[in-house]
Amino acid sequence: MNLKDLFRRGSPRVSVQTARAEGILGTWGGRPLRPPEAAVYEELCQAVPLVDAALEKIIRLVGGFRPRCRGTQAQRHLDRLYREIPVGASQRGLEAFAASYLRSLLVYGSAVGEMVLSPGGDRLEALYLPALRHLEIARGKSPLEAEILVAGPGGGKPLPYPQLVLFSALNPKPGEVTGQPLLAGLPFLADILMEIFKAVGNNFQRIGSLRYAVTYKPGPGDRGSAPEIAENIAREWTAAMSQSAGGQVRDFVAVGDVGIRVIGADNQYIDTQVPVRQILEQMVAKLGIPPFLLGLSWSTTERMSRQQADILTSELESYRHLLAPVLEEICRMSLALAGLEDSPEILWDSISLQDETEQAAARLSNARAAQLEAAIPGGMGENPSPGGGGRPPAGLRNGGKA
Repeated sequence: MNLKDLFRRGSPRVSVQTARAEGILGTWGGRPLRPPEAAVYEELCQAVPLVDAALEKIIRLVGGFRPRCRGTQAQRHLDRLYREIPVGASQRGLEAFAASYLRSLLVYGSAVGEMVLSPGGDRLEALYLPALRHLEIARGKSPLEAEILVAGPGGGKPLPYPQLVLFSALNPKPGEVTGQPLLAGLPFLADILMEIFKAVGNNFQRIGSLRYAVTYKPGPGDRGSAPEIAENIAREWTAAMSQSAGGQVRDFVAVGDVGIRVIGADNQYIDTQVPVRQILEQMVAKLGIPPFLLGLSWSTTERMSRQQADILTSELESYRHLLAPVLEEICRMSLALAGLEDSPEILWDSISLQDETEQAAARLSNARAAQLEAAIPGGMGENPSPGGGGRPPAGLRNGGKA
């Protein structure tokens, strides 16, 4: 990329391109980059803590990384970029950018980032993740190109420096540019789950705050004064319950055939364990996180847990393949602006401690085997067996005594 062509159009002062100016609403000329169900996905993360916890687990388990290159000076430059590059207004470092970028991919199916240059255009100043609500995407000059547009008067307008914009899509359909959110299909399940939780909450509210039905049956001689007696019973019952609620115990005394029962006490409580688990199983299957990582104590075996961990590892590797080209592009741009020619690469940390433990145990076993082979003269394969035709060991020649 020729950096001179980057600033051929307009002023050399480069600002954030993907941030819409205040008060500019504009009309859409292309396809909105933010999916129509985005608000539903955001509410889903707030309503169902399991979904938000699964997203955070995926982001954290993708793991840390380090940019690497061959040159010493270039490596020092990348180390500073990795630690100190501002991300938005409140974060720093490439890992913070990668975490926010990946969350946008998972929730919305698409992610956009921008490399913001200094006023003179001679260095990478910051990284910015714009809100997708005022961005749209359109096909480029060929089916292999995509163009990011920003809202403006009269419709979406192309960016002056598209070379500084980063874009990724999660599992796009054939022929489509935008991706598919990981949360697609979960709002329907979440609605059912919320209805169950709401019903359970209402039932427990009724159980915790009991309602009583007081019934008075007048006798043969009380029919004329039955309304007055019923009114007195209601007044005394209300006074007894109000004082009991205030911490004072008061007895209720009534004369005649008076019956008191709890409203709804004879109803059968509906067991919600089976439907709730079925819905959670569907959610966990969609999110790709093993249940034990989300605090779900479902019965499982050790072998099943290992298989689930292996499947999770493959899922995390696919997310790393999406992030690596974006991070490498940022490193290449920063090196090019600094006048350093090198080919950076992203080295990822091990996904889990269990893999490191198994690899360390294998290396220890190989080292012990090599040490034993070196300690035996002639190697282990050349030692004659006691029943063979070779010379027996010294212990056997001396009648079993060493």
